[in-house]
Order: sequence, then structure tokens, then C-alpha cells
Amino acid sequence: MSGATGGALAAAIAAKRRRERMLKEENVMTKYNSDDLNGWEFKIVRSAFGSFRNLEKVQQLCTEEALSGWEMIEKFDNERIRFKRRVTMRSQDSLAETDPYRTDLGFSKERVKKLLLGGLFVLGGAILLYLQFADRM
Repeated sequence: MSGATGGALAAAIAAKRRRERMLKEENVMTKYNSDDLNGWEFKIVRSAFGSFRNLEKVQQLCTEEALSGWEMIEKFDNERIRFKRRVTMRSQDSLAETDPYRTDLGFSKERVKKLLLGGLFVLGGAILLYLQFADRM
């Protein structure tokens, strides 16, 4: 296994572990009792690039989500914000300008990973081609 491939594999494993840790944390932080769930629905919006460190981005997201009836409950960190809304607001979903059930702002982490891995493979291929032809010069 080359250094680049090993590094990519280590990064993928670390990212998977981080994602699992975040999901476990969310499950602990978002425990609901029956009264909490009665008439409400919940979602977590994620930002792959930590956009929620920027107050203007948070305010913009909250404004957009409010159009579909979503209320911010809490900001977990710079990557995750939890929202709730009344189930009755579903009847207004067809009027929404954005997907009322979106859970990613911008690129999802999965898409970013795919783009990065694709870029690594292209870079690795380019390096191999260069090394193969550099010997012939």
C-alpha cells in the first residue's frame, strides 16, 4: 500500500469514527419523552465545513427553516443545529422554497468524502503516469 493510499485509508477510518461518535452524541443529547414528541417533529441540519461558526450563516439558516415552521432548539457545534416544528406545518410543505426536510447545508459529508477520494485517485494516477514517463526522458 502506498503512502498516499494508506493516508487516505487512515483519513477515511478517522472520519468514520468521528461520524459514529457524533451520531452517538446526538442520540444522547436528543432523548425525547412522549410529551416532547406529541405533535412535534425534529431534525438536525449539518454543515460539512463548519459553517455554523458564522453567526450570519446560522441566522440565514434559521430564517430559511422558519419559512417551513422549523424552530431552532440548539446548536450542538459548528457543524450541527437541531430544529423542531409542529406536525401540522407539513400541510404547508408544498409552498416551501427549500426542502423542509433538508438535513445538509451545502455539500453533505458523504459528497465531500467522495470528491476528496476521487481527487486522491486522480492525483495518484497522475503521479504514477509522471513517474512512468519520467524514467523514459
